[in-house]
Amino acid sequence: MIDLFSIILIIFGLALFEIIISVDNAIINAEVLGTMSRKGRKWFLLWGILIAVFLVRGLLPWIIVWASNPSLGFLGSFTASFSSDPEVAKVIEESSPILLAGGGTFLLFLFFHWLFLEPKHYGLVGEEFIHKKGFWFFAVVSVLLSVIVWQAIKIKPWMAFGAVIGSTAFFITHGFKENAEQMEKQMLEGSAEMSDISKIFYLEVIDATFSIDGILGAFAFTFILPVILIGNGIGALVVRQLTVSNIERVKRYKYLKNGAMYSIFALGSVMVLHSFGAHIPEWISPVLTFGIIGYFFWKSVKEIKTSS
Repeated sequence: MIDLFSIILIIFGLALFEIIISVDNAIINAEVLGTMSRKGRKWFLLWGILIAVFLVRGLLPWIIVWASNPSLGFLGSFTASFSSDPEVAKVIEESSPILLAGGGTFLLFLFFHWLFLEPKHYGLVGEEFIHKKGFWFFAVVSVLLSVIVWQAIKIKPWMAFGAVIGSTAFFITHGFKENAEQMEKQMLEGSAEMSDISKIFYLEVIDATFSIDGILGAFAFTFILPVILIGNGIGALVVRQLTVSNIERVKRYKYLKNGAMYSIFALGSVMVLHSFGAHIPEWISPVLTFGIIGYFFWKSVKEIKTSS
Protein backbone atom coordinates (compact mmCIF):
# COMPACT_ATOMS: atom_id res chain seq x y z
CA MET A 1 0.00 0.00 0.00
CA ILE A 2 1.36 3.42 -0.96
CA ASP A 3 2.28 5.61 2.03
CA LEU A 4 1.26 9.23 2.68
CA PHE A 5 4.71 10.67 1.94
CA SER A 6 4.77 8.96 -1.47
CA ILE A 7 1.29 10.29 -2.28
CA ILE A 8 2.34 13.86 -1.39
CA LEU A 9 5.56 13.51 -3.42
CA ILE A 10 3.60 12.17 -6.41
CA ILE A 11 1.01 14.99 -6.20
CA PHE A 12 3.70 17.67 -6.16
CA GLY A 13 5.55 15.90 -8.98
CA LEU A 14 2.37 15.70 -11.06
CA ALA A 15 1.55 19.37 -10.43
CA LEU A 16 5.04 20.52 -11.39
CA PHE A 17 5.06 18.35 -14.52
CA GLU A 18 1.61 19.65 -15.55
CA ILE A 19 2.69 23.27 -15.05
CA ILE A 20 5.91 23.02 -17.03
CA ILE A 21 4.54 21.09 -20.01
CA SER A 22 1.56 23.48 -20.19
CA VAL A 23 3.63 26.65 -20.62
CA ASP A 24 3.13 26.61 -24.40
CA ASN A 25 -0.60 26.19 -23.87
CA ALA A 26 -0.62 29.10 -21.39
CA ILE A 27 1.16 31.32 -23.94
CA ILE A 28 -1.44 30.51 -26.61
CA ASN A 29 -4.23 31.18 -24.10
CA ALA A 30 -2.74 34.51 -23.07
CA GLU A 31 -2.31 35.70 -26.66
CA VAL A 32 -5.85 34.72 -27.67
CA LEU A 33 -7.32 36.20 -24.46
CA GLY A 34 -5.69 39.49 -25.44
CA THR A 35 -8.06 39.65 -28.44
CA MET A 36 -11.19 39.04 -26.32
CA SER A 37 -13.47 41.34 -24.37
CA ARG A 38 -13.26 41.58 -20.58
CA LYS A 39 -16.49 39.61 -20.26
CA GLY A 40 -15.15 36.90 -22.57
CA ARG A 41 -11.97 36.58 -20.51
CA LYS A 42 -14.02 36.16 -17.32
CA TRP A 43 -16.13 33.45 -18.95
CA PHE A 44 -13.01 31.63 -20.10
CA LEU A 45 -11.44 31.71 -16.64
CA LEU A 46 -14.63 30.44 -14.97
CA TRP A 47 -15.74 27.75 -17.41
CA GLY A 48 -12.20 27.03 -18.52
CA ILE A 49 -11.20 25.98 -15.02
CA LEU A 50 -14.28 23.79 -14.62
CA ILE A 51 -13.77 22.09 -17.98
CA ALA A 52 -9.97 21.82 -17.82
CA VAL A 53 -9.71 20.57 -14.24
CA PHE A 54 -12.82 18.52 -13.67
CA LEU A 55 -13.97 17.40 -17.11
CA VAL A 56 -10.80 16.88 -19.15
CA ARG A 57 -8.28 16.01 -16.42
CA GLY A 58 -10.88 14.16 -14.38
CA LEU A 59 -12.65 12.21 -17.10
CA LEU A 60 -9.86 11.42 -19.56
CA PRO A 61 -7.64 9.38 -17.15
CA TRP A 62 -10.76 7.47 -16.10
CA ILE A 63 -11.61 6.70 -19.76
CA ILE A 64 -8.02 5.56 -20.41
CA VAL A 65 -8.06 3.15 -17.46
CA TRP A 66 -11.51 1.89 -18.50
CA ALA A 67 -10.34 1.33 -22.11
CA SER A 68 -7.38 -0.67 -20.77
CA ASN A 69 -9.61 -2.67 -18.40
CA PRO A 70 -13.06 -3.02 -20.07
CA SER A 71 -13.89 -6.02 -17.87
CA LEU A 72 -14.07 -3.74 -14.82
CA GLY A 73 -16.81 -1.58 -16.28
CA PHE A 74 -16.89 2.21 -16.46
CA LEU A 75 -17.57 2.84 -12.75
CA GLY A 76 -15.43 -0.08 -11.64
CA SER A 77 -12.39 1.28 -13.47
CA PHE A 78 -12.46 4.37 -11.23
CA THR A 79 -12.79 2.57 -7.90
CA ALA A 80 -10.36 -0.14 -9.01
CA SER A 81 -7.41 2.24 -9.00
CA PHE A 82 -7.50 2.48 -5.20
CA SER A 83 -9.21 -0.81 -4.36
CA SER A 84 -7.59 -3.27 -1.95
CA ASP A 85 -9.37 -6.24 -3.55
CA PRO A 86 -6.60 -8.63 -4.74
CA GLU A 87 -8.67 -9.76 -7.75
CA VAL A 88 -9.15 -6.18 -8.89
CA ALA A 89 -5.46 -5.43 -8.32
CA LYS A 90 -4.59 -8.43 -10.46
CA VAL A 91 -6.73 -7.17 -13.36
CA ILE A 92 -5.08 -3.74 -13.18
CA GLU A 93 -1.61 -5.26 -13.01
CA GLU A 94 -2.22 -7.56 -15.98
CA SER A 95 -3.52 -4.75 -18.19
CA SER A 96 -1.07 -2.03 -17.10
CA PRO A 97 1.64 -3.01 -19.65
CA ILE A 98 -0.78 -2.07 -22.47
CA LEU A 99 -1.34 1.41 -21.08
CA LEU A 100 2.31 1.89 -20.11
CA ALA A 101 3.56 0.84 -23.56
CA GLY A 102 1.10 3.16 -25.30
CA GLY A 103 1.72 6.14 -23.03
CA GLY A 104 5.48 5.61 -23.06
CA THR A 105 5.60 5.42 -26.85
CA PHE A 106 3.53 8.61 -27.12
CA LEU A 107 5.88 10.50 -24.77
CA LEU A 108 9.04 9.25 -26.49
CA PHE A 109 7.67 10.33 -29.89
CA LEU A 110 6.84 13.71 -28.38
CA PHE A 111 10.38 14.13 -27.06
CA PHE A 112 12.11 13.14 -30.29
CA HIS A 113 9.85 15.43 -32.33
CA TRP A 114 10.95 18.34 -30.13
CA LEU A 115 14.60 17.27 -30.22
CA PHE A 116 14.81 16.90 -34.00
CA LEU A 117 12.24 19.28 -35.47
CA GLU A 118 11.01 22.01 -33.13
CA PRO A 119 12.72 25.41 -32.72
CA LYS A 120 14.35 25.70 -29.30
CA HIS A 121 16.90 27.39 -27.10
CA TYR A 122 19.82 24.98 -27.04
CA GLY A 123 20.30 23.93 -23.43
CA LEU A 124 22.65 20.96 -23.75
CA VAL A 125 25.63 20.07 -25.89
CA GLY A 126 24.53 18.24 -29.03
CA GLU A 127 21.02 19.70 -29.32
CA GLU A 128 21.99 22.06 -32.14
CA PHE A 129 23.69 19.27 -34.10
CA ILE A 130 20.65 16.97 -33.72
CA HIS A 131 18.27 19.79 -34.66
CA LYS A 132 20.17 20.29 -37.92
CA LYS A 133 19.60 16.58 -38.67
CA GLY A 134 15.82 16.95 -38.26
CA PHE A 135 15.04 14.72 -41.22
CA TRP A 136 16.19 11.77 -39.08
CA PHE A 137 13.14 12.15 -36.79
CA PHE A 138 10.93 9.82 -38.85
CA ALA A 139 13.65 7.20 -39.12
CA VAL A 140 14.36 7.29 -35.39
CA VAL A 141 10.73 6.98 -34.24
CA SER A 142 9.99 4.31 -36.87
CA VAL A 143 12.89 2.17 -35.67
CA LEU A 144 11.92 2.85 -32.04
CA LEU A 145 8.33 1.75 -32.64
CA SER A 146 9.50 -1.36 -34.51
CA VAL A 147 11.77 -2.38 -31.62
CA ILE A 148 9.07 -1.81 -28.97
CA VAL A 149 6.44 -3.70 -30.98
CA TRP A 150 8.81 -6.59 -31.81
CA GLN A 151 9.79 -7.05 -28.17
CA ALA A 152 6.21 -6.57 -26.93
CA ILE A 153 4.81 -9.25 -29.26
CA LYS A 154 7.01 -11.79 -27.49
CA ILE A 155 5.39 -10.89 -24.17
CA LYS A 156 1.82 -9.83 -24.95
CA PRO A 157 0.33 -8.96 -28.39
CA TRP A 158 -2.05 -6.41 -26.84
CA MET A 159 0.95 -4.60 -25.41
CA ALA A 160 2.34 -4.23 -28.94
CA PHE A 161 -1.03 -2.87 -30.06
CA GLY A 162 -0.88 -0.37 -27.17
CA ALA A 163 2.44 0.94 -28.50
CA VAL A 164 0.89 1.38 -31.97
CA ILE A 165 -2.06 3.26 -30.42
CA GLY A 166 0.43 5.51 -28.61
CA SER A 167 2.19 6.40 -31.87
CA THR A 168 -1.16 6.98 -33.59
CA ALA A 169 -2.30 9.28 -30.78
CA PHE A 170 0.91 11.28 -31.14
CA PHE A 171 0.38 12.03 -34.83
CA ILE A 172 -3.32 12.85 -34.33
CA THR A 173 -2.67 15.29 -31.47
CA HIS A 174 0.33 16.75 -33.31
CA GLY A 175 -1.96 17.57 -36.23
CA PHE A 176 -4.36 19.36 -33.88
CA LYS A 177 -1.50 21.36 -32.35
CA GLU A 178 -0.19 22.46 -35.75
CA ASN A 179 -3.70 23.55 -36.73
CA ALA A 180 -3.97 25.45 -33.43
CA GLU A 181 -0.80 27.39 -34.18
CA GLN A 182 -2.15 28.37 -37.61
CA MET A 183 -5.51 29.43 -36.16
CA GLU A 184 -3.78 31.45 -33.44
CA LYS A 185 -1.67 33.26 -36.04
CA GLN A 186 -4.79 34.10 -38.08
CA MET A 187 -6.63 35.38 -35.01
CA LEU A 188 -3.74 37.60 -33.92
CA GLU A 189 -3.40 38.97 -37.47
CA GLY A 190 -7.15 39.62 -37.59
CA SER A 191 -7.75 37.45 -40.65
CA ALA A 192 -9.96 35.00 -38.72
CA GLU A 193 -13.07 36.71 -37.38
CA MET A 194 -14.34 34.76 -34.37
CA SER A 195 -16.72 35.63 -31.56
CA ASP A 196 -15.62 35.39 -27.93
CA ILE A 197 -17.70 32.22 -27.52
CA SER A 198 -15.97 30.64 -30.53
CA LYS A 199 -12.58 31.59 -29.09
CA ILE A 200 -13.48 30.03 -25.73
CA PHE A 201 -14.47 26.77 -27.44
CA TYR A 202 -11.27 26.94 -29.50
CA LEU A 203 -9.14 27.37 -26.36
CA GLU A 204 -10.88 24.48 -24.62
CA VAL A 205 -10.25 22.15 -27.57
CA ILE A 206 -6.60 23.20 -27.58
CA ASP A 207 -6.35 22.70 -23.83
CA ALA A 208 -7.80 19.20 -24.17
CA THR A 209 -5.23 18.40 -26.88
CA PHE A 210 -2.30 19.72 -24.84
CA SER A 211 -3.57 18.00 -21.67
CA ILE A 212 -3.07 14.55 -23.22
CA ASP A 213 0.70 14.92 -22.73
CA GLY A 214 0.28 15.50 -18.99
CA ILE A 215 -2.40 12.87 -18.50
CA LEU A 216 -0.41 10.10 -20.18
CA GLY A 217 2.72 11.20 -18.33
CA ALA A 218 0.77 10.99 -15.07
CA PHE A 219 0.58 7.21 -15.38
CA ALA A 220 4.37 7.10 -15.00
CA PHE A 221 3.76 8.45 -11.48
CA THR A 222 0.76 6.40 -10.37
CA PHE A 223 -2.40 4.54 -11.40
CA ILE A 224 -4.44 6.02 -8.52
CA LEU A 225 -6.97 8.21 -10.34
CA PRO A 226 -7.85 10.56 -7.45
CA VAL A 227 -4.14 11.34 -6.99
CA ILE A 228 -3.79 12.05 -10.73
CA LEU A 229 -6.84 14.33 -10.60
CA ILE A 230 -5.48 16.28 -7.60
CA GLY A 231 -1.96 16.65 -8.99
CA ASN A 232 -2.97 17.56 -12.54
CA GLY A 233 -5.80 19.73 -11.22
CA ILE A 234 -3.43 21.80 -9.10
CA GLY A 235 -1.12 22.18 -12.09
CA ALA A 236 -3.99 23.26 -14.34
CA LEU A 237 -5.13 25.90 -11.82
CA VAL A 238 -1.62 27.33 -11.60
CA VAL A 239 -1.35 27.44 -15.41
CA ARG A 240 -4.65 29.37 -15.60
CA GLN A 241 -3.30 31.87 -13.09
CA LEU A 242 -0.08 32.25 -15.09
CA THR A 243 -2.16 32.83 -18.21
CA VAL A 244 -3.68 36.03 -16.83
CA SER A 245 -0.89 37.36 -14.63
CA ASN A 246 2.74 36.37 -15.13
CA ILE A 247 3.02 34.78 -18.58
CA GLU A 248 5.55 37.38 -19.82
CA ARG A 249 7.71 36.68 -16.78
CA VAL A 250 7.49 32.94 -17.42
CA LYS A 251 8.69 33.48 -21.00
CA ARG A 252 11.97 34.84 -19.61
CA TYR A 253 12.87 31.38 -18.30
CA LYS A 254 13.78 30.16 -21.74
CA TYR A 255 15.01 26.68 -20.82
CA LEU A 256 11.79 25.58 -19.08
CA LYS A 257 10.61 23.94 -22.31
CA ASN A 258 13.87 21.94 -22.37
CA GLY A 259 13.16 20.78 -18.83
CA ALA A 260 9.63 19.77 -19.79
CA MET A 261 10.79 17.75 -22.78
CA TYR A 262 13.63 15.96 -20.98
CA SER A 263 11.13 15.13 -18.22
CA ILE A 264 8.85 13.69 -20.89
CA PHE A 265 11.75 11.59 -22.19
CA ALA A 266 12.48 10.31 -18.66
CA LEU A 267 8.83 9.50 -17.91
CA GLY A 268 8.34 7.86 -21.31
CA SER A 269 11.39 5.68 -20.68
CA VAL A 270 10.09 4.77 -17.21
CA MET A 271 6.73 3.75 -18.66
CA VAL A 272 8.23 1.60 -21.44
CA LEU A 273 10.70 -0.08 -19.08
CA HIS A 274 7.91 -0.66 -16.55
CA SER A 275 5.70 -2.18 -19.26
CA PHE A 276 8.44 -4.75 -19.95
CA GLY A 277 8.55 -5.75 -16.30
CA ALA A 278 11.35 -3.58 -14.91
CA HIS A 279 10.78 -2.79 -11.24
CA ILE A 280 10.86 0.99 -10.82
CA PRO A 281 10.11 2.49 -7.36
CA GLU A 282 7.21 4.94 -7.17
CA TRP A 283 9.46 7.80 -6.06
CA ILE A 284 11.61 7.65 -9.21
CA SER A 285 9.24 9.58 -11.50
CA PRO A 286 8.65 12.58 -9.19
CA VAL A 287 12.33 12.75 -8.22
CA LEU A 288 13.39 12.69 -11.89
CA THR A 289 10.85 15.40 -12.66
CA PHE A 290 12.03 17.65 -9.82
CA GLY A 291 15.67 17.08 -10.72
CA ILE A 292 15.40 17.68 -14.47
CA ILE A 293 13.09 20.70 -14.26
CA GLY A 294 15.10 22.10 -11.35
CA TYR A 295 18.30 21.95 -13.40
CA PHE A 296 16.81 23.78 -16.39
CA PHE A 297 15.13 26.33 -14.12
CA TRP A 298 18.54 27.05 -12.54
CA LYS A 299 20.05 27.30 -16.02
CA SER A 300 17.33 29.79 -17.02
CA VAL A 301 17.91 31.91 -13.91
CA LYS A 302 21.64 31.91 -14.58
CA GLU A 303 21.01 33.06 -18.16
CA ILE A 304 18.75 35.90 -16.98
CA LYS A 305 21.38 37.14 -14.52
CA THR A 306 24.10 36.95 -17.18
CA SER A 307 22.10 38.93 -19.76
CA SER A 308 20.85 41.60 -17.31
